[in-house]
Amino acid sequence: MTDPRLEGLRRDAPDLRLKTDAADLEHYGRDWTRRWTPAPLAIALPASIEEVQAIVRWANVHRVALVPSGGRTGLSGGAVAAQGELVISLERMNRVLAFDPADRTLTVQPGIALEAVHNAAREHGLTYPVDFAARGSCSIGGNIATNAGGIRVIRYGNTREWITGLKLVTGSGELLDLNRGLVKNSSGYDLRHLAIGSEGTLGVVVEATLRLTDPPPPTNVMLLALPSFEVLMQVFTAFRERLQLEAFEFFTDHALRHVLAHGAQAPFEQTHPYYVVTEFAIGEEAREAAAMAAFEDCMEHGWVSDGVISQSDAQAAQLWRLREGISESLAPRKPYKNDVSVRISAMPAFLEETQALLSGAYPHFEVVWFGHIGDGNLHINVLKPEDVSDADFLAQCEQVTKLLAASLQRHGGSISAEHGIGLVKKAYLGSTRSAAEIAVMRGIKQVLDPNGLMNPGKLFD
Repeated sequence: MTDPRLEGLRRDAPDLRLKTDAADLEHYGRDWTRRWTPAPLAIALPASIEEVQAIVRWANVHRVALVPSGGRTGLSGGAVAAQGELVISLERMNRVLAFDPADRTLTVQPGIALEAVHNAAREHGLTYPVDFAARGSCSIGGNIATNAGGIRVIRYGNTREWITGLKLVTGSGELLDLNRGLVKNSSGYDLRHLAIGSEGTLGVVVEATLRLTDPPPPTNVMLLALPSFEVLMQVFTAFRERLQLEAFEFFTDHALRHVLAHGAQAPFEQTHPYYVVTEFAIGEEAREAAAMAAFEDCMEHGWVSDGVISQSDAQAAQLWRLREGISESLAPRKPYKNDVSVRISAMPAFLEETQALLSGAYPHFEVVWFGHIGDGNLHINVLKPEDVSDADFLAQCEQVTKLLAASLQRHGGSISAEHGIGLVKKAYLGSTRSAAEIAVMRGIKQVLDPNGLMNPGKLFD
């Protein structure tokens, strides 16, 4: 609190909570990348939209960069504050503000956890269907900032599809009330969709209206063991043609080994090289018969070696843990991560090319694959050997990412499927977006953040 600029902020927002202890700077200044040393100026914890506006206006006067912060579960460095920025933590703005039964919407503050949103929707007999493993710690504001996807995109789409309105404090401190929950609104540009996925570079999301829907039908979860990488898309096609899929997730034996070491239960007596966990709607005899028909067809073709279907909610949770527990089990190894996507139709060719690329590029590193095959999204985790320095490991991984970015460009894919560009993938933005697109993006930022204070250095310099 010795910085005189902070005293000015205290005068502008007398009830604002500020933190400057070293432990707080460390905690709030980093995300899950753990690559950059946190060095924020301070941590501001506003409790209202007015306090957020006061912070942004103060920042413009004093030219202090701002880093919006949610649950900090991101993997792209988007929430890192390493250059003396003021972190705006939205964790105190964590309430449900309203439920509208006619519109079937839930209006919430940005700091509310995704799991709390799920619980609130359930209390009204409805569901907010966006879901992923970090549901207990990630925030809605962060989900919006990255257009988060998760495990049910194949059925429900990304966060973007479920935001009917949001309020954004721009980089100049103006409050924009975007779309206002309307279903139809053809009155010019939909600025709501500029804010979604903008990674905090255009402003701070301070309120969101979420669309809810009917609870999903009863489902079953099936875990499949696959004999080879090449049959993955055939299995996906066989199940998608017969069933209403809620999710279709893939992982390797390396991934399973780490999750089992983390406390999960082995699903089969034997080890198999590849696995799929899929969830699908049931409730009718025809649907259950279709699921068994898909499984038997895959067994007959030699695409599946073994399988187990859940017999209870507890067993379904056990099967899902094998997939959802991967990131947590790998975290102690500080993996280098690639989060990429291609069109589903391009997936077979891309998978083949990428498998060969990684096998040749990382002969001495353990590579752990998993992903959302149903929506074309792969997560590639490279684990650092103990005898390799952090600097050498990072340098080797970055060289391979350049090759991977070139492959994605050939296949029309994206270097970031759902984690954002942030700091980690900034150098590869040009493999996903054209020079003309990036120029337009820069122009949009100039309008909404004229002094370049909102999350600077993220997405592009």
